[in-house]
Amino acid sequence: MVSLVATQTLTVHQKAVRSSVAMKALMAVTGIILILFLLMHMWGNLKAFIGAEAYDHYAEWLKSDILYPLVPKGWFIWIFRVFMVASIVLHMFSAYVLTMRSRAGRGRYQRTERRAQTFAARTMRWGGVILLALLLFHLGQFTIKWFVTGFTATSTPYEAIVLTFQQWYMVVLYALFVGTVCLHVRHGVWSALTTLGANSSPKARRVLNITAVFVAGLLFVGFMAMPIAVLLGGIK
Repeated sequence: MVSLVATQTLTVHQKAVRSSVAMKALMAVTGIILILFLLMHMWGNLKAFIGAEAYDHYAEWLKSDILYPLVPKGWFIWIFRVFMVASIVLHMFSAYVLTMRSRAGRGRYQRTERRAQTFAARTMRWGGVILLALLLFHLGQFTIKWFVTGFTATSTPYEAIVLTFQQWYMVVLYALFVGTVCLHVRHGVWSALTTLGANSSPKARRVLNITAVFVAGLLFVGFMAMPIAVLLGGIK
């Protein structure tokens, strides 16, 4: 009887471990997808330095029939949006599940480990909530145009960014948004690659740390270059 109970307990524990491993893998993969999207978005924003025509063409290209005739006209942008929303939802869901399990099983070791974490790691949870709120505002601002910050609903994409970032407080708000994103990315790159098996030695850990800092720094500089250039008059 005791042996049967022990076997059942071990089976439940193994299932929980496998489930947690699957959740970590899901969070890692969706996180990498989102980081790749950020890099692509950053590169597109830099087209503002070329001029209005190049930037507006990029913005229009995102809505064009990229995969036509593989998919019907007008479908690509919606497939892409659904894919990105699904990635965000799955990323947040896996983070929530892992957080709840961590709290349920927290003991003395976990508290000690938590104190040793980096600032980026400690702020991942509340940073994710802030990031979601700022993301919704950002989408409502430039994509849906519910929040018109200096421009109108009929303004071109280039006009929208220039009229917005000519206002210093919008640049500050955007910097807070981008800073939160990059803080999240700093730990996210490390965590995702560690989950996928890249953190296998002291040398690998150093490489992972450098990679995480580089990606986060690149995103911050890349995203902030355009708003600062607008504010200083370099982009008109």
